[in-house]
Amino acid sequence: MAAHRVSPSLNRLLFAVKYASFQSGGCAVHCNAQYSTVHSPSEKTFDKILIANRGEIACRVMKTCHKMGIQTVAVHSDVDSSAVHVKMADEAVCVGPAPTSKSYLNMDAIMDAIRATGAQAVSIYMALVTLCDCGRRHAAEGVAFIGPDTHAIMAMGDKIESKLIAKAANVNTIPGYDGVVKTAEEAVKIAQDIGYPVMIKASAGGGGKGMRIAWNAEETREGFRFSSQEAASSFGDDRLLIEKFIDNPRHIEIQVLADKHGNALWLNERECSIQRRNQKVVEEAPSTFLDPVTRRAMGEQAVQLAKAVQYSSAGTVEFLVDSKKNFYFLEMNTRLQVEHPITECITGLDLVEQMIRVAKGYQLQHKQEDIPINGWAIESRVYAEDPYKSFGLPSIGRLSKYQEPLNLSNVRVDSGIQEGSDISIYYDPMISKLVTYGATRAEALARMEDALDNYVIRGVTHNIPLLREIITHPRFISGDISTNFLPEVYPDGFKGHQLDLDTRRELLASAAALYITAQLRSQKVEVDGGKVEVSGQWNLASPLLPLTINGTHRTLQFKVRVLSKLAAEFNSYMPEKVPEDTSSILRSPMPGTVVAVSVKPGDPVAEGQEICVIEAMKMQNSLTAVKQAKVKSVHCKPGETVGEGDLLVELE
Repeated sequence: MAAHRVSPSLNRLLFAVKYASFQSGGCAVHCNAQYSTVHSPSEKTFDKILIANRGEIACRVMKTCHKMGIQTVAVHSDVDSSAVHVKMADEAVCVGPAPTSKSYLNMDAIMDAIRATGAQAVSIYMALVTLCDCGRRHAAEGVAFIGPDTHAIMAMGDKIESKLIAKAANVNTIPGYDGVVKTAEEAVKIAQDIGYPVMIKASAGGGGKGMRIAWNAEETREGFRFSSQEAASSFGDDRLLIEKFIDNPRHIEIQVLADKHGNALWLNERECSIQRRNQKVVEEAPSTFLDPVTRRAMGEQAVQLAKAVQYSSAGTVEFLVDSKKNFYFLEMNTRLQVEHPITECITGLDLVEQMIRVAKGYQLQHKQEDIPINGWAIESRVYAEDPYKSFGLPSIGRLSKYQEPLNLSNVRVDSGIQEGSDISIYYDPMISKLVTYGATRAEALARMEDALDNYVIRGVTHNIPLLREIITHPRFISGDISTNFLPEVYPDGFKGHQLDLDTRRELLASAAALYITAQLRSQKVEVDGGKVEVSGQWNLASPLLPLTINGTHRTLQFKVRVLSKLAAEFNSYMPEKVPEDTSSILRSPMPGTVVAVSVKPGDPVAEGQEICVIEAMKMQNSLTAVKQAKVKSVHCKPGETVGEGDLLVELE
């Protein structure tokens, strides 16, 4: 039986201050636009909507519902009982334990919650739609679905079927095999017929899961195995397809919006080429690469596809674009995309409001000629990840300090966490979507740099150092990007910011000035023969330090650590720590679950041979031997949960 809670109205008031910037000022939905789509009280929609999702996207939907005067119901797992989306809602229902398969993907429990609360409509976790016929179940209960109908979701959710539909709708498609690939050896034969490199990907789902690039037969076999396992784990469907891999492309997508009356619009493009492991990291709208002719051609093909499946809601048609501006259909996402805020910033449309209107049966309010490109918006996905490990392996922990940069103008933060929240192994490690807006791209980039510098996150490792390096890199600033940006710019992995002499002097001078006085007025410090003038105010209650260094304003983050002379003397007697021989042991590089163990004690292993597979946040990672040796002992087994640094296997 689902646990049902009605939250007091005070609960929402407590969050009003944090989310006020969404409605006014900064880069809010209606800010900096030629027009706005303010909801008319006379336009009746729904009294109550159940939001079957969690995290930032659940909070995002609730914000618009509250603006429209619609009551909201949150569902949650037992470990999410104190989550932000639960506190924001008018009512909340527990639908099961932590694993998504037993809670957020538990359709029976969600249907019970709908009945118990009397919700008239539901906004649902899209993976749940692809796993069951929930659209028809909702209709049978007289409940509206905030999204497209089941036919469109299933047709576009299946990459094999969607490609065939796209071809029939005269949408450009990537050459490849249109059937289901059944075995690894069949995959090798198909790949050889197409010609390497190829992309192996799950027929269902998206988000970079179940995708592998293969350049030869061995990588094809390995890609087939991992892609099918990830697809089964994430989407409950292990079917795969293979198509030609477009080398060094851009990933550019078109936002579409359609109603139930045959009207459809394209809301311009989003550039999503900065990726790691086929998952987006930084997005912007519009793209620096598209000209008006290519933009219109892509938009019109996206609308053709939407109409071909009688699409009715907000959706995204994704394309790969080569250096000659040839574009090819990749997939259609039948949901509100993570990166939708940047489209809202440059068009002035509240996409959630439009989805709710369409679900109620209203026609679109606008024509194609009404859709502007007004300014520039950039989104950085802030994750609880270690960017120094493969550009981001998950990090778990509790947010001991959390401060969003909402003091800055033209900044929007979509998040579902707060100070004290836990980042667990059960869910996506996203902390927030940080969005900045400007009249020009240069303004938006400058604001993003400030916002990243003013974002305080303590308690977990995060990817802000990588995000800042990306948006200040000369190649990114010039628009010279592709999906290969990260491996090309950091071929040996991300190593952090490399300080030049001037920056090093400035940091040392700032530290020296702080040591001299807590209330800075103006200090001239000499470092390595160069003089640096530092001025500003130091507030110990804040981890942010706004300073003027040699006439330039900078924001630094700092930690104070006090080390007594006695402690220093004790440390001198401590034995020196002997570095661990990492060639003879295998430790888990991240928290996760052991999916497979490929060896047992006494087995010989070759350099590069797979020893075990760890799954974290639905992504599988193969761990291999770094030398030829014999297995001494195995300390893990499939199904076990392991932490970062846990010993898995020892070699002789």
